[in-house]
Amino acid sequence: MAFLSLLSLGLAGVSKTAIAQETPPVYPRIAGYVGILHPLVTFSGEETVTNFDTYYIVGLPTGINIWKSPKIGFSVEIVPLIRAENGTSKVANLLFHPGVLVSLGHGFTLAGRAAFETAGRYGFTPVLNKIVKKNKNSGYFVAVPVPVRFGNNHPTSVTIGFQFGISF
Repeated sequence: MAFLSLLSLGLAGVSKTAIAQETPPVYPRIAGYVGILHPLVTFSGEETVTNFDTYYIVGLPTGINIWKSPKIGFSVEIVPLIRAENGTSKVANLLFHPGVLVSLGHGFTLAGRAAFETAGRYGFTPVLNKIVKKNKNSGYFVAVPVPVRFGNNHPTSVTIGFQFGISF
């Protein structure tokens, strides 16, 4: 009887250890995400424009990340941008945003994205991203995108934004 008690305690300890250990991710690894983007301020040769002043623009990024290894990956994102002004709102732009992901460690990722907008602008967007809370099957993140845009008879512009969302 004592032998069976010791055996069951030993097996319980082994099973708890096995359950507590996380299996390492297998690569390539695919993750999706959704978020909310707030452009804060845009600088150009003509003017400096702030969001929330005479209008409000919000983006709703949705994307897929394909991690080739723990350090490098590919991402593609689609971002509809909605503009609210004078009591009305509309989809003002749609952004196609493919890019490369580089893990910087400690939950930080740098995304270098190409940018193609239906409004006729194009350019690139470096994005610094940080996972702020990691769960078993999801994670919450914050990001600072810095879009640089050219074209469509407008001067070059640089925007600073704030983004937050959930990855799964």
